Amino acid sequence: MEKQRNRGQDGAGLACVKLDTQAGSPFMTRTRNNEQPAPWTNIFKSLDQDLSKLKDACKGSEMTASYLKQNFAYAGEVLLGHLRYGTHGKNDINACHPVSRTSNYKNRNLLMAGNFNLTNVDQLFQKLVELGQHPRHLTDTETVLERVAHFLDHQTEKGFKRLKKDGYSRHEIADLLSEELDILKIFKASAKAWDGGFVMGGIIGNGDSFIARDPNGIRPCYYYHNDEFMVAASERAAISVVFGVDPRNILELDPGHILHIKAHNPEVKVEPYCDPQPRLSCSFERIYFSRGSDIKIYHERKKLGSLIVPEVLKQVDYELEDTVFSFIPNTAESAFWGMMEGLEAHLNEVKAEQILSLGKKADPEKLKKILSVRPRMEKSVSKDVKMRTFIADDSSRDDMVTHVYDITQGIVRAGKDNLVVIDDSIVRGTTLRKSILHMLARLKPKKIVIVSSAPQIRYPDCYGIDMAKIGDLIAFQAAIQLLKDRGQDHVINDVYNKILEMKAEGALRQENVVREIYAPFSPEEISAKIAELLLPEGFQPELRIVYQTLENLHTAIPKHLGDWYFSGKYPTPGGNKVVNIAFLNYYEGRNERAYQVAEN
Repeated sequence: MEKQRNRGQDGAGLACVKLDTQAGSPFMTRTRNNEQPAPWTNIFKSLDQDLSKLKDACKGSEMTASYLKQNFAYAGEVLLGHLRYGTHGKNDINACHPVSRTSNYKNRNLLMAGNFNLTNVDQLFQKLVELGQHPRHLTDTETVLERVAHFLDHQTEKGFKRLKKDGYSRHEIADLLSEELDILKIFKASAKAWDGGFVMGGIIGNGDSFIARDPNGIRPCYYYHNDEFMVAASERAAISVVFGVDPRNILELDPGHILHIKAHNPEVKVEPYCDPQPRLSCSFERIYFSRGSDIKIYHERKKLGSLIVPEVLKQVDYELEDTVFSFIPNTAESAFWGMMEGLEAHLNEVKAEQILSLGKKADPEKLKKILSVRPRMEKSVSKDVKMRTFIADDSSRDDMVTHVYDITQGIVRAGKDNLVVIDDSIVRGTTLRKSILHMLARLKPKKIVIVSSAPQIRYPDCYGIDMAKIGDLIAFQAAIQLLKDRGQDHVINDVYNKILEMKAEGALRQENVVREIYAPFSPEEISAKIAELLLPEGFQPELRIVYQTLENLHTAIPKHLGDWYFSGKYPTPGGNKVVNIAFLNYYEGRNERAYQVAEN
């Protein structure tokens, strides 16, 4: 959990299930915390205090495994931890995972935690109501828990009736049901109606456990097992570091598969629970969200930086001796090093030509001068790593960005140097407009080029990196303004009317009509308009915005082709519905999310 804290600054939870406990002893325990600044640390501090008390109670005697299991709540065989990275809504303790359904019957207990967004929560909620349930909240978290719990109950009740008819006692039935519990069958039935991206783990009260990944592999999941343990996590690097495992031996859970283990059987089973779907793993996970200490992610981010070099060179008119290169920390640092390597490669080609042109009797001084030229890299912008503006709510984000960044004075020659700053992505443009550009302007460069190692984010993301309101996206704002500037307002109205017709016909899931908003323009035209929209009043330097291309993205990250927020090509029908509703909300002036609030 500590090594994945990048996924959970808002809350944390830990659960434990013990095997073979005697009646009268707890077999399932859970704790959650949302106290800042480090909820996961608070949890483990509390556990350390409990352990210290037990140690004192032993009065110098060694604490054996059996003693700990009997007296320490989290000394058990099956553990489930979660880190909450909220992108919307209140930071409530009830939003933290694991979530639970409890009972005195072990097989009816269920703990679940996950990273997921479902696009059809309203439909799933209605299905639960039709089953006779009364869900407390209209959220994807509760609908997932209760749906799995329903099929768990269904299988248990069906088995109970059969075994009772065969003459077994209730006590015998409980043990037999535990042995024959079929997690694959339960999950297959539960996930049949889900539309979205997810990785979710669960523990049944008898100790059976599972972890499953969505059919398109949108959300990441890795696992490792040997004769002693099995571990799964959202990031390969966390498993590698904590368990001392060679990354090459850590496996990726295939899309549409479930990994499950019986409580008293060491066999780890990995099986498909649905038909294969096109693999569209989230590329934005790799660009922004995942830890760069994963060697594959590190190289992918560097590749993104190197591939954008040709366009950067054009923007600074190839004036490398008069250009300072920097980055906006911290996730853009790997892309920055890739960009610098790309610039070095370009310079080497230039130097080779210049040296050859000197002939066989080259002047040593001229040769030295040619060889001395290098890209000027500096850390011009510093960021307080304790504050993250991307996931802050709308009301606090504007306030935060003015306090997060600072600059290093004196590294740019006023009025002479260009300043190139690379970031991993430009989503809303809020941080640039309200903080970064103002500070960079104080360095007085001739020209500022802001480089995004990701393409233009044009559409909502409803599966992972939560971006629910299309009107917040600076690329969308630019396209709308271009349509108005060029007298093409009818395109906006046409899209709106098409979506209204689709809504009346119940066909919102069929097609992403919003792609027509961007169709009249090239990416370069939209980038130029974004620069205009982000330009602060009275801004002196020339401002350019450069985005990565989709082609380069897929070259750099070939195994993670999910690009719906860039291309508008959603992997599930629910994504089309979300983007169409997001446009309706924008057009009709409703500052609302296009899908139900996700709690994880």
